[in-house]
Amino acid sequence: MGPLRTRLQGSATRGYTKFVGREHEMEALRHAAELAQQGHGQIVAVVAEAGVGKSRLFHEFKARNRSGWMVLEAVSVPDGKGSAFLPVIDLLWGYFKITADDNERTRREKITGRVLALDRTLEDSLPYLYALLGLAEPNSPVAEVEPQTRKRRSLEAIKLVLLRESLDQSLMIEFEDLHGIDSESRVFLNLLADSIGTAQILLLVNYRPEYQHDWGGRTYYTQLRLDPLGKESAEEMLYLLLGDGKDLIPLKRLIIEKTEGNPLFMEEIFQALAEDGSLKRNGTMNLMRPVEQIKIPPTVQDILASRIDRLSVDHKELLQTLAVIGKEFPLALAQEVVEKPEGELSLMLNNLQLAEFIYEQPGAGDVEYTFKHPLTQEAAYKSVLIERRKLLHERIGAALESLYPQTPADHLDELAHHYAHGSNAMKAVEYCLRACQQCADRASSAEALAHYETGLARLQELPDDDQRAELELALRIASHWSLATIKGYGSAEAERSAARAMELAQRLDINWEKSWLALRGLLTSALVRPDVPRAREIATELLTRAEQHKSAEHLTASVHFLAFVNMLAGAFDLAAEGFDRGAALYESMPKPKTSPLPPHLLLPSQNFVLSAWNLWFLGYPDRALAHINAATAIARESGYKSDLEAVCSYAMGIYQLRNELEHMRESAELTMALATELGNPFRRARAEIHLGWAEVSSGDLASGIAQMQCNLSESRATGSDSGTEYYLALIATALGRTGRFDEGLRTIEQALPLIEKSDERLYEAEVHRLKGELLLAKNASDTTQAEQCFRKANDIARRQKAKSWELRATASLARHLRDTNRRYEARVILSEIYNWFTEGFDTADLKDAKTLLEELRG
Repeated sequence: MGPLRTRLQGSATRGYTKFVGREHEMEALRHAAELAQQGHGQIVAVVAEAGVGKSRLFHEFKARNRSGWMVLEAVSVPDGKGSAFLPVIDLLWGYFKITADDNERTRREKITGRVLALDRTLEDSLPYLYALLGLAEPNSPVAEVEPQTRKRRSLEAIKLVLLRESLDQSLMIEFEDLHGIDSESRVFLNLLADSIGTAQILLLVNYRPEYQHDWGGRTYYTQLRLDPLGKESAEEMLYLLLGDGKDLIPLKRLIIEKTEGNPLFMEEIFQALAEDGSLKRNGTMNLMRPVEQIKIPPTVQDILASRIDRLSVDHKELLQTLAVIGKEFPLALAQEVVEKPEGELSLMLNNLQLAEFIYEQPGAGDVEYTFKHPLTQEAAYKSVLIERRKLLHERIGAALESLYPQTPADHLDELAHHYAHGSNAMKAVEYCLRACQQCADRASSAEALAHYETGLARLQELPDDDQRAELELALRIASHWSLATIKGYGSAEAERSAARAMELAQRLDINWEKSWLALRGLLTSALVRPDVPRAREIATELLTRAEQHKSAEHLTASVHFLAFVNMLAGAFDLAAEGFDRGAALYESMPKPKTSPLPPHLLLPSQNFVLSAWNLWFLGYPDRALAHINAATAIARESGYKSDLEAVCSYAMGIYQLRNELEHMRESAELTMALATELGNPFRRARAEIHLGWAEVSSGDLASGIAQMQCNLSESRATGSDSGTEYYLALIATALGRTGRFDEGLRTIEQALPLIEKSDERLYEAEVHRLKGELLLAKNASDTTQAEQCFRKANDIARRQKAKSWELRATASLARHLRDTNRRYEARVILSEIYNWFTEGFDTADLKDAKTLLEELRG
């Protein structure tokens, strides 16, 4: 229901008619509140099945303990997992006292006024708060910030505001129904949970048992498990509902037996019996028919359905309509949808309140209503016939458009939801596209993907014409990075979607940039699959199109892509020329810049970090390290988290090649943390492989090998095989150190067909060298095949001008020649390659070569 407009001044009576049997839990909450007010922030989680009383416990606690607290509330709704940040935005609307009727200027003024009055040092947070609430201006500096970084800074801004507010007054922050929370709001909760240990904040959350979180180990976390009422408490509740008439004892026994102490079920039975005349109050409660004639449905859902069926036609239709709107809804929307005279609608809403289907609750502006329980709304929704449900969803969508013509961005998730469940396929696709774009801008990949999939499904209902093709193309472009992130860069799904986008772009006479972006998506799949010839073909086409249209930004990116492809192919000299040209093009571009490209494609860090690898292969290890340091500094300064992740990912590889294990471990750990946060399984698995190699290098061979093998499988499961041959070689080397030579050789043999199939040759020389080392380690007297491997590695490295690989291959061959009484040849070939180097003499490879050379000269 758009922003749910947090209630700051309490709420109407809700939940069970009487509150019993929870004094232990109330005492635990009071104790947590006392600690929080003393500056020892607390998290209290209430866990229970539906209907047991999670919300009621919080309501009673707040009613008794509200004094001295600012109370902020947010609710996760059943469909909220497709609505990025919905509870967080709900919380912000309440904190800043924003209403649906506020225009953009008023909203900005409310946010600015409150933040600056709180603490002027928080002024830098304002652009990120505006962006999250859809108020960012086109020329705002936030628009230039990469989505993941913008999201992180926005959440940090909220956290800082709440922590600063808690210095002035105690905050009670309630998040209801976490089992329905979206992934982005969950990220915020985790961030807040990590930060409240020394704040005057009491964080209250509730959820069903299936929900999982990571807070259990915190010293300031308390979990309360609510079970159905025990016999004594159930009897107390029934006493409060029914009285103590002796003729009611059999009925009470029956209710307890059927409900097993579920408070919501007990209360709904009471309501049902009162409505059908089985119970009547005449001073006291009286049973009007024998208990044997009373039939109690087996579940609370069944009894709710029977109660709804007993409503008058008008009241039933109204309740069903409200259920289609959602768990919570403002009066203005109900009036727009129902189209009844104000007085008549008000009376009917009052009757539904008296029957305890819904409750009125004050909001910041318009009156708002909520269903008594999610199960109540669910039962009413399911009672609506499918065709009528479609009509209602469509009517609600139209009502939202009518009510909020100036602020549709506040309601894109709702509009997409309602039109997606209605009959108007065109509207459904249009709003799913807009919601997908909004979620992608917020780096909410899972939610963007959900809108994409819904929009794509409804798209099939439209006529197969150019308009449909344009909508599908826009959907696929908007969702590409979300799809690749969730499914894997090399996944079949991402490749098929990019291929379909390209097919549509070729069919339509459209802006060339859309065609370029579609082709760019195909390049990603070819690079990580890998299919180097195909990647070269695509990169060349991207470059041609960028040159034709004289776009500096597209040209810079295209040159960079082609250089990357050449590096993968082992054409390191050509790659160096491309990386240098890309750097020069970037420097010549005007700043600031705007572009339809994802921001990370435009950063020099991408060019620096890949050219670092290329420089190492070419034999410039110090310059490679300098480029890594420069790329890291650029990525950190820019705040683009995805770029820092990429830089760290390549840095850990450079450190591994330089045999600087501590630096490698640090980079791998940071890569893993960033990849986990960004939802990138490919880079997370690659980081784990390097950490496995660190274990191997420190002597924990079995654990390290297992970690490397497991995570290589996980990496390949994302659809990516790029670099797999090198990781296989490392695993084989580790196996050799344990004496498992045959297994090591079988492992490294897997790398050779991968090289031939993909034409990815940047590690080809090293794979042959390591195979030779394994062969010698297995049988030192059988040297012929090992020598062939060393010479082949040397030939490949020379052909590629890969001096670092040539140094390693030559050193291995020189040791073998020394051991087979060919010391002169060994000295000559090793001297030649060693004397070529002009830098990197403190690296492990050159130190080892120098030691060997001195031995051969001795």
